[in-house]
Amino acid sequence: MGGLSAIMIVGNVYSSSHFREKQMIKLIGSLASPFVRKARIVLAEKKIDYQLVLEDVWSPETTIHTFNPIGKVPCLVMEDGEAVFDSRVICEYVDTLSPVGRLIPQSGRERVEVRCWEALADGVLDAAVLIRLETTQRGQEERSERWVARQQRKIDEGLDAMSQGLAGKPWCSNNHMSLADVAVGCALGYLDFRMPDLNWREKHVNLDKHFAKLSQRQSFLDTIPA
Repeated sequence: MGGLSAIMIVGNVYSSSHFREKQMIKLIGSLASPFVRKARIVLAEKKIDYQLVLEDVWSPETTIHTFNPIGKVPCLVMEDGEAVFDSRVICEYVDTLSPVGRLIPQSGRERVEVRCWEALADGVLDAAVLIRLETTQRGQEERSERWVARQQRKIDEGLDAMSQGLAGKPWCSNNHMSLADVAVGCALGYLDFRMPDLNWREKHVNLDKHFAKLSQRQSFLDTIPA
């Protein structure tokens, strides 16, 4: 598979020849993407070994389109070379690979609830990413304050909904950790990473407490954005 360069597994970097020789699941992504982080956390929680392939999708030399025609990460490349994308599909697929700690209920309203939580958290992330792109990729005269305000409203109302939905519960859905908590944790972590002045903790104390609990898990500690 040409073009895959910086290959990481448990913090180690391998050459492209090692990549070709060692056939196992590969996750193409970056250390800053919250959607890649979500997939990495699910892989860790499910105790599935994989190789992390670092890819800069903004580089003219990127080869991500070889695996994902949309040109986005994360992209999961299975042992037979077939690619799976985006993060929601990857997480659902990975959850089926091991009986360890089911993160998505198999059916019923519980499953819908978890997927709605994920959609809510991903919506907050989408808005945050759009704001960052608007403010970093455009010149001052090209930026739309109206567009930024619209995305900020999505973030604010999304956080309100998360806080109300969590209330005083130990977990977002049911009585155990699920993909809902992973998605919410990734959203809150990204806001800290890219929008540190937002100060969401002051208004949403329960989210702050929940994020602190999630942040103690090894899967979160190992995937802090950089």
